[in-house]
Amino acid sequence: MRTSRLRSVHPVLWAGWAALAAGAVLCVLGWYGVSGERFAERQLPYLASCTIPGAALVVAGAVLLTHGRTTVAAARVEELYGLLVAAEPADADEPGQAAAVPVAVGGELLMVPGGTLFHRADCPLATGKAEAVPVDAKLLAGGELGPCPICEPAEAAP
Repeated sequence: MRTSRLRSVHPVLWAGWAALAAGAVLCVLGWYGVSGERFAERQLPYLASCTIPGAALVVAGAVLLTHGRTTVAAARVEELYGLLVAAEPADADEPGQAAAVPVAVGGELLMVPGGTLFHRADCPLATGKAEAVPVDAKLLAGGELGPCPICEPAEAAP
């Protein structure tokens, strides 16, 4: 289940790689032209026509690749978040219908030993985990645990 945003990133990545390759070729041609000339007056045309545009294409290609990979990562995070939110409970009446229950409204707080977040008891990230235990008040008061961004238990904290 790939998103259209993820598919539209490929041209940006291809353009980045093409710009990098073209820039590298121009830099090599410019270096080769400059290396064959003894006088600076004869080297300037190679710098102006090959090396400087080649360096600009290398920078543009690096920017396009960075933007494309960031966009791919953002699209994957959105896809995973969509899968997490749309996950059906095991006891759903009809397959294909999401439960009409809010994501998390319970008052009891849970944590997973070794984790950095605390959750409400009915949070999708803590539900069904055998290792989830009630929150230790010392850890909560010490600021070692942060609130879960999914169930937002901050207002229910003691």
